Amino acid sequence: MATATTIRRKLRARRKVRTAAGERPRLSVFRSSKHIYAQIIDDTNGTTLAAASSASVKSGTKTDTAAAVGKALAEAAAAKGVKQVVFDRGQYKYHGRVKALADAAREGGLDF
Repeated sequence: MATATTIRRKLRARRKVRTAAGERPRLSVFRSSKHIYAQIIDDTNGTTLAAASSASVKSGTKTDTAAAVGKALAEAAAAKGVKQVVFDRGQYKYHGRVKALADAAREGGLDF
């Protein structure tokens, strides 16, 4: 269950992302204790363009798995023709697994 603090933090981060996004889709990250999920969302149409999760990609530690998810998401986005996104870290700090996912997505060709 999310506390009021985490909900406020998530909404604050998402508000900044949506104002900065313009027409670019949003790369949203969800991190659980076991897995990490990422998806590219087109907010104007309300559709998911590409998604990847650690449930299907396994490679060593949680940080290595997050990097593999970022790379898989970048490949899926390239197949759909998405090059530029805006990064939505949600309520999580840009640190550890979230940072590893973002760096791998950048290396895979996404621009944010």
